[in-house]
Amino acid sequence: MEDQYQKLKTQLSHDFMQVVLRLALMLLVIWICARIFSPFASIMLWALILAVTLYPLHLKLRDALNCSDGRAATLIALIGLLLLGVPTVLLGMSLVDHVTDLLSQWQAGTLSVTPPAESVREWPIVGEQVYQLWLAASENLEAVLADHGQEVRALVKRGVGGTTDVLSTIGLFLGAIIIAGIMMAYGQPGQAAMSRIADTLVGGSRGSQLQQLSVATMRSVATGVIGVAVIQSLLLGVGFLWADVPAAGVLAVLTLFIGIVQLPALIITLPVLGWLWSSGDGSTAMNGVITVYLIIAGLSDGVLKPMLLGRGVDVPMPVVLIGALGGMVGMGMIGLFLGSVILAVGYQLLWAWVDRETALAEPDAGAPPPGASS
Repeated sequence: MEDQYQKLKTQLSHDFMQVVLRLALMLLVIWICARIFSPFASIMLWALILAVTLYPLHLKLRDALNCSDGRAATLIALIGLLLLGVPTVLLGMSLVDHVTDLLSQWQAGTLSVTPPAESVREWPIVGEQVYQLWLAASENLEAVLADHGQEVRALVKRGVGGTTDVLSTIGLFLGAIIIAGIMMAYGQPGQAAMSRIADTLVGGSRGSQLQQLSVATMRSVATGVIGVAVIQSLLLGVGFLWADVPAAGVLAVLTLFIGIVQLPALIITLPVLGWLWSSGDGSTAMNGVITVYLIIAGLSDGVLKPMLLGRGVDVPMPVVLIGALGGMVGMGMIGLFLGSVILAVGYQLLWAWVDRETALAEPDAGAPPPGASS
């Protein structure tokens, strides 16, 4: 008896050590794989999001052109590269030319600043300070730069850093577009592989359901958040051009950014309306028409968002919206998609657990109490 106990104890100790060693080895392999993959995590996540979002367009294009998956994906990738790459190159060349021209004027001693208009004084809060600094720079730029050298250096440093961040982000998206094209070319095998992984992790048909939910949530956020922001920025951009607002294109881009971060477009439209009625050259009737148009365009997200966000997703729209906003606050732009997907999956898992527990409790609730006669 004692010998059997010792053998059992030795066997249990051996099995326990084997489990611990295998678990430690597995965690070590996972950690090493994560470290190796981490430099490519951002570009791969964006590529996956783009591929999932654009895959329905890829299927329609493939069927319309009667071509292979590879050719349709290549065409979409080329269009994306042209839409993003060509404006970037043109803007970069324009920026380089402008900076080179400023440096040439500075070296030649011909650089000058146009005096400010009197209307600058009327700007709220900072109008008088901006006017005085602008006027001093127009009269003696070198003296102003010498007096504010530290602020100028800090401003230039922030500008260079911001330009570098923008260029790196654009490069990330260009690479993500190429990788997304490859993913779409192998969309069907990739979808089958992801279904197998989801079924293995979750078990049964629940894995495929959660995979479909994740895909639908990504597409819903793309249309309900980014799509609505693009539509609203285009509508307001047309209104800004109609009203001859200075820097209408810049304001439209700012409106797009504000829409993506889920801030009200009134942040842009109200100052524009103030400028329109105080400095615009149009008649009262025309200003009134433009005002109505800008107000309707600025509030259009309130109508479009409930229609598009959460469409095709078996999750309430507020859950998707809260996930997108919370994810963006915690993880940046990519959190728009990851946050909404994770919260939607968590919502579905919660109710699956609740339904399972309810189903298990229902037979007991309907059974007669112990000792009751039939």
